[in-house]
Amino acid sequence: MDLTSIPAVPDLREAPPRALRERLNQEWHERALQVFMVIVLGHWAEHLAQAFQIYVLKWPVPKALGVLGLWQPWLVKSEVLHYGYALVMLIGLWLLRPGFTGRAHTWWTVALWIQLWHHLEHALLLGQVIAGANLFNNPVPTSIVQLWIPRVELHLFYNAIVFIPMLFAMYDHMFPPVKDAAVMRCSCAVRSHSRAAVSS
Repeated sequence: MDLTSIPAVPDLREAPPRALRERLNQEWHERALQVFMVIVLGHWAEHLAQAFQIYVLKWPVPKALGVLGLWQPWLVKSEVLHYGYALVMLIGLWLLRPGFTGRAHTWWTVALWIQLWHHLEHALLLGQVIAGANLFNNPVPTSIVQLWIPRVELHLFYNAIVFIPMLFAMYDHMFPPVKDAAVMRCSCAVRSHSRAAVSS
């Protein structure tokens, strides 16, 4: 009897469960980034709507609350909402960072560190609300940089300096150099690894 013609018995043992973060940075990375970017762009849309209300429509700052604020002004005025978004951004940047390689990883890390500072500023604002006492005897909660830059402009600036390195990271991740593409473990690259290798 020829033993080579007998099919191998499949290994029925279960593979060990993989960590969520590992899966988010491999087979789920592309979809996770898409969901994360929808959240980021939605937040950007709110800030741009608020800027439009202030600078184009000439609404007073307390009345310029973006699109969400037209329906739920109390929510937009809540420091909990702003802190929650800053925390979601920080967690998202940290969770999805291992999926990036090379230059894209560097840009994503830059965005992560800037967002860490932005998050700390929001934590300081929320802390003042919880404590019922504002820094420097200001009538409203105040962050450190807000001592020099008004809140609306400051948060437009913060969001821009986090978003710009994210864009560079996403571009380098979707169109990676061959050496970076070779070590990617996700499906985010627009050109496949094999085509990238052939074109070099």
